[in-house]
Amino acid sequence: MSETIDKLSEMLKEEKWTGSGITSWNISNFNALNDLLEQITINNEADNAIELTNEHIESSKNSVIALYLSGMISLENQLVDDTSLIILINIFVKNDKWNIVKYLCDKILDFGENKQALKTLAEYYIHEDDKVNLHKIWERLIKIDYEEADIIKKLAIAKEEAGDIEHAINYYKKAIYRYINKKMVGNIGEIWSKLVQYCHEDIDFFIHVANKNTKIIGAEKTIILLEELYPKYLANEDMDTCITILKKILILDPKYGWARKEITTCFKNKYADNSHLDEYIRLSNLSQSWRHVHDAISDFEKHISFDAGNFVYHRTWDIGVIKNIDGDNIIIDFVKKRDHSMSLKMAVNSLTSLNKKHIWVLKGVIEKDKLKAKVKSDTKWALTTIINSFESADMKKIKAELVPSVLTPGEWTTWGAEARKVLKTDSSFGNLPDNLDKFIVRDKPISYEEKAYNKFRADSKFFNRLEVINEFLENSDPDSEFFGEMFSYFTSFLNTSNVNEYVVTSYIFVNNIIKVYPFLNPGINYSFAELFDDIENLEELFSNITLADYKKDFLSLIRHNCENWVDIFVNLFPIYLNKHSIEVLLHTGNKDRVISMFKDIMAHYREFRESLIWLARNAEEAEWYKKLDLSYSEILVSLIQLLRVTYRDIENKRDAANNRKYNRQILTFLFKEGRVDKFIEDSDQEDVARLFSIINDVKELDPAIRMSLKDKISIKFPKMKFYGEEESDQTLTYSRGLYCLQESYTKKQKELKHILDVEIPKNSKEIGVAIEMGDLKENAEYKAGKERQENLNIQVGRLKEEIGRAKVIDPETFDNSKVSFGTKTTLLNKDANIVEEYIILGTWESDPANKIISYLSPLGSELMGHEVGDELVFEINERNFNYLIQNIEIYKV
Repeated sequence: MSETIDKLSEMLKEEKWTGSGITSWNISNFNALNDLLEQITINNEADNAIELTNEHIESSKNSVIALYLSGMISLENQLVDDTSLIILINIFVKNDKWNIVKYLCDKILDFGENKQALKTLAEYYIHEDDKVNLHKIWERLIKIDYEEADIIKKLAIAKEEAGDIEHAINYYKKAIYRYINKKMVGNIGEIWSKLVQYCHEDIDFFIHVANKNTKIIGAEKTIILLEELYPKYLANEDMDTCITILKKILILDPKYGWARKEITTCFKNKYADNSHLDEYIRLSNLSQSWRHVHDAISDFEKHISFDAGNFVYHRTWDIGVIKNIDGDNIIIDFVKKRDHSMSLKMAVNSLTSLNKKHIWVLKGVIEKDKLKAKVKSDTKWALTTIINSFESADMKKIKAELVPSVLTPGEWTTWGAEARKVLKTDSSFGNLPDNLDKFIVRDKPISYEEKAYNKFRADSKFFNRLEVINEFLENSDPDSEFFGEMFSYFTSFLNTSNVNEYVVTSYIFVNNIIKVYPFLNPGINYSFAELFDDIENLEELFSNITLADYKKDFLSLIRHNCENWVDIFVNLFPIYLNKHSIEVLLHTGNKDRVISMFKDIMAHYREFRESLIWLARNAEEAEWYKKLDLSYSEILVSLIQLLRVTYRDIENKRDAANNRKYNRQILTFLFKEGRVDKFIEDSDQEDVARLFSIINDVKELDPAIRMSLKDKISIKFPKMKFYGEEESDQTLTYSRGLYCLQESYTKKQKELKHILDVEIPKNSKEIGVAIEMGDLKENAEYKAGKERQENLNIQVGRLKEEIGRAKVIDPETFDNSKVSFGTKTTLLNKDANIVEEYIILGTWESDPANKIISYLSPLGSELMGHEVGDELVFEINERNFNYLIQNIEIYKV
């Protein structure tokens, strides 16, 4: 045992033997313990000290030395357990040693906010009658204790008494949300009355509180609150807000006679100047209790909008203005139908009433150039006008109202980008809680916290919500009322017995949070190892975690808590392809396992398609690859073999979407990005010949790619003989171009022109429409459009390359002295003793069913350059052929 631990042991024994009382302790005693603690830390003896003090506490539970050192070591080691210090604080509180109580609380708070320490420190300042510092402690406490409501109320009262009404209102608002969550009806009513007194004009807030109160407390109590708010607006003759409040009450209780009577009175006051007011009330049965109140209100509001000078819209006759109303007859001047007469009933059913600021009205009464100038110079005004015209609108709707009636498509591109920026950054705009793509205009600017909270509520998907709360923490603090509700969503998963991806990710998220904000610890009473043991299907769970950062954190926990972590890393790698896992395995001396894993991926490329492509892409420049004994040529060979498999699977419609993706990735990697070209440049003839023979077996590969590779190989290795070819200048000459007939050439040109002039513009328009639908992550039309765009671009590139290399052969130049382009060849199949005829043309004319073959095809290549009487013996695809050329004639086009 070291000298330091010996000293600690002696101090514990002396404390026990002398029975020194609590009253004898002062701050200097703790300073001495701090010196001892420093030595324990320097000597790395914390574990021994913890063991000794915990053992001592078992026999002397009120040992000041043991409790203090045990608690402080735990805090220094970033352990959440503060039990020892809290026990010690309570001992000194009971003995009225308040100076030591404050000292101990401050020591705990040096390591971060702590609910119990702050509450006790508040008691200290109450004891000292120090209101200034007491209020500071309360302000800290309410930021970390989401259950605390009474202290917020006390802070509000204090600010109110000090005349600081602005801050008092903020505290009262916080308090009412917490009292609603705690279902404390009496307190809710008391705080509501205070807020009605000081900020009744904040109607958005009151409606939000009413909605929340209805959900948690019930409709009846909410109606009582709204009835208290209503007179404020009535006294100010704000009929619009009065009607809003009464509509809310009638939603909660449609049969509430008082509210129905009041809303009728409010409508009369609002439309007192309307000459047909009484008639419209009668027609809508607004004052008749037998009719459903919401239907009556809807009818009345439709009728009342029809008054001389008001605007209306008809889907055929466009915008109109009401000229006159005479009894049941209305005269309307439409843009496309002047002085049109119709009955009031027909007007209500067929017309849409518009206010004078509606975008349709403005487009009808303002000259286009003037309206365009206004829209372009004042983006916020244009957005406000359009959104208010329809109560809410998404970008697709906004564009439809401006293009092409006000802006050209080109002008929209610039204006639309600016509009999106304004909608995102201007606090005057918000989103519908249940549809984030739709924007609304708010009477009062929305805070970032509320906007994030609305986004959280509107999205029911777990991982989307996780991204929202992480973004919230990057831009705000967790003391917001909105954060508490979002955070509780994730903590609720921690008590679920069925361990799935949501439970594991919530565990990771909460643990990450409490490292920064220890006071948010909800009390997780199990370790990661225990959680991991309850996972039934690790691979499925891991693949369902969609956020890469949480996959990485999960692997880190596995590494530090599971003995067989290397096996787990290897098994999970194909699910989460990442460099970090490889680097960790290599850094920890597991090079052989990494090599074995990659060789297994190469050998079983059919099962590990994405993994092989990842390996190929990362093998060239990654530092970790240089440490491995892996042949790059073998990686390329496996990749080419996988290319052949994807072609077959696409043809057989087996997982076609993914195989098309893999196919494109391999083609791009090998040929478009020049990996095979570089391999040809850097390798010897034997390796190149082997690689090309494997490429040549991929029959679906674009012939142009094959020909281009042949050219490059022939230049570097002039004497190299391609398998099955005679050394012939004619063969080499044919390999350098793409020979065709004029008819085929013209057809390809038309095909290219159709794609450029018709298919691509059509596709671009479809993508534009899809973008306006919003939410590109879940937008099937957008994904399909982008995939179609990629395919069209590939077709254009291929056609341009082929047309650029094409050489039109004039039929007048056909030569039948040898088998060549434009000849009809008669062969005797000596094995089957039958006569076969083949017409030799180009790739574009090839039609094997009618015996027209390309001079580049395996059979065509074997025949090219030979004369009548030549006997040919060759092998194609492991099949032997034995032909005698009997006749060669010119093919008549």
